[in-house]
Amino acid sequence: MPIKMSQQDPSTPSSTSACGVDFNEIDRVLVVKPSSFGDVIHALPAVNALKATFPHLKITWVVNPEWSPILEGNPDLVGVVEFPRRHLGGPMAPVRFARWAQLLQKPEPPDVALDFQGLFRSALISRVSHARHIFGLRDCRECSGWFYDYKADTRECTHAVDRYLQLVASCGVKINRRALHSPLPDGAPIGHPDGGELPANAVVIHPFSRGEGKSLDAAQVQALVEKLDPLPVILVGSTDDADACNISNRRLINMLNRTSISQLIYVMRQAGKVISVDSGPMHLAAALDRPLLGIHTWTDPRRVGPYRPDAYVWKAGKIMRMDGLKPELCGQNVPIGEGGIDSIADWALPG
Repeated sequence: MPIKMSQQDPSTPSSTSACGVDFNEIDRVLVVKPSSFGDVIHALPAVNALKATFPHLKITWVVNPEWSPILEGNPDLVGVVEFPRRHLGGPMAPVRFARWAQLLQKPEPPDVALDFQGLFRSALISRVSHARHIFGLRDCRECSGWFYDYKADTRECTHAVDRYLQLVASCGVKINRRALHSPLPDGAPIGHPDGGELPANAVVIHPFSRGEGKSLDAAQVQALVEKLDPLPVILVGSTDDADACNISNRRLINMLNRTSISQLIYVMRQAGKVISVDSGPMHLAAALDRPLLGIHTWTDPRRVGPYRPDAYVWKAGKIMRMDGLKPELCGQNVPIGEGGIDSIADWALPG
């Protein structure tokens, strides 16, 4: 099943919208999408399309501090408000939250809050911003829909990006598939751990994810690195696996646990090819338009694969382009064996 994206052509925004608000007549919009890494990446095209359609809008984004580097210098935004969730707990939580919420109302409360998260916490953030209107997604959870004035119908949407595009489409945005754009910063330059610059066009491998059953193990990573020789390889990401941190090869730069989000963006921008398990960095590579192979064991690439038709995925023992996914394979749960490592290496090797 091909990846589902809107086919509508761009046009002059209408004074009417499905949500009942004329976005030509408002000024301030609050985007509520605090987390996670991949989900923030997924929301970028929708916010960009909203700004492109209504250039006068002053858009502010609520995001968790750990993901705010993704929004650094974003030209679609006038500001970012960090949501310090980890510091708003304890007996004083209501007081701390109320004090923090005042940031959402400066210099004035937003006209519209767009809740892309769809959880009780994000809906509450939208409400305490004192926005005149709150819009969210039909498939929201945790009773967050009680806070909404309008819910975008996402029943026909397969991929997460399409769900977010549907929310702004209900605001009067005409989605143009060819014009989707994800503004991202240049990233923070980082050199070789031993000095000098990183090799150009290296294969960047992101092998670990917090999601259970998504990651490669250290032996698989070592085997993949060896099969990619003589190509230069950079390992990135975070792991507690001591064996993985000790993986070595004459052409390998092991940067596990050594890069910030900003540095990861820089490394991905320089990559010749990216191999990543299903995780935030996989979606980052897709948004940066790098040659990409995403590894999916139990997750369905139709829903959470790289949002780019020319990206590749490994699924159920097969390597497929996103615009040529086989539905009968997408729902299967198949771990990567030795044959999988071989096919992934063959994808990255020249010729």
